[in-house]
Amino acid sequence: MDDSATRLLQRLVRRMPRESLKTSLGKWSRLTTGQQQSLDFTRPKWVLTENLLDLCNENGLAVKHITELEMIHVIDNPSQGMWHALQLLDPADDALSVELTQFKERFKVHLTELIRHVSIKIKKHTDEAVWIRIAWGDSFSRPNHLKPTYVVHHLQTPYVFVTNLPSKQKSLLSQALVLATRYSAINDVNLSGRKLTAIRDLLMRQYQQVFPTKYPSPLAELQNSNREQAELAENRFQMACEAFGDGTLPQLQTAVYKLETKYKDITNNIMTERERPFRCVVKFASTNLLESLRHCASSGIASTPVTPLLSSITQKGRNYFVITDNGLGPSSQHPSQRTDTGSWSIEDTLAPPSWQNADSQQPSPVTAEAGSHIL
Repeated sequence: MDDSATRLLQRLVRRMPRESLKTSLGKWSRLTTGQQQSLDFTRPKWVLTENLLDLCNENGLAVKHITELEMIHVIDNPSQGMWHALQLLDPADDALSVELTQFKERFKVHLTELIRHVSIKIKKHTDEAVWIRIAWGDSFSRPNHLKPTYVVHHLQTPYVFVTNLPSKQKSLLSQALVLATRYSAINDVNLSGRKLTAIRDLLMRQYQQVFPTKYPSPLAELQNSNREQAELAENRFQMACEAFGDGTLPQLQTAVYKLETKYKDITNNIMTERERPFRCVVKFASTNLLESLRHCASSGIASTPVTPLLSSITQKGRNYFVITDNGLGPSSQHPSQRTDTGSWSIEDTLAPPSWQNADSQQPSPVTAEAGSHIL
């Protein structure tokens, strides 16, 4: 193997847990059963790497084969990076009839016309999702397989999910996707997270939604309690489920609110009299944010009905918002693109290119962080 393939394989083995590596090698089908059985996964990683390199050299494998192993691992373990959701807009008449073969041919042709050195590998997963691995180069350098971009697209839907996309390549990927899918434009929907399944389920409404109706009380211990208290608890649970859904919810981990509102405090005239809006960022974080918010509302920790600031996460399918006073900012010129809620509005705006979230192993309550000001 050449240096590029060797470095990629070394990096993969170093980053993959032993059990995950063993499972991925079994699905890879590039090693014989005897070769797989000859690998001792109890040995140190550097020894395992050398043995695996020897087997790959013996089989004459190249970098294209090593990228197959990487794709198997990423598809089985997608929650390892920050995923961003995009939405295709204005479909052509034949957009919903595009098949996998057509999509693969069009995407590769259009992207290679836009950039000279690029490596593209496309694989269809069992859940009908099309996975695309892109290693970017430029006019003077070969594709960098150590920093690939991954794209997931469900055919016959307008949704695309992207991770590890360099900013200078965004326009190229957007053009190739639009042309290959027979749409007219693509837009960031302001939804991101480390769990691909969570943002997919939230955006595609693949969770149990609750609509305004009479909901049976879930609190059996209230049967012998005061009737009024039982009805209050039932109403809280109903409104919490209407806002965030019922049953198992998508494991969204963060929600970010960028405030551009006028400061209001009768005890602080200096700040209140400022004409410029007061700017800060509020971030809610939890291992399962929607579950935490639903519990807060149903248990009475948070007031009900749920404020549109929080219910907009599920209703709009996003977790990044800009909040302005009515009449402030560009949203006042486009009232059809905002949701008015009293004295403020939630703007539809592009999300920042990258948000860093820390991984958490244990369940945690919802927390709010802010630079200067909390709602």
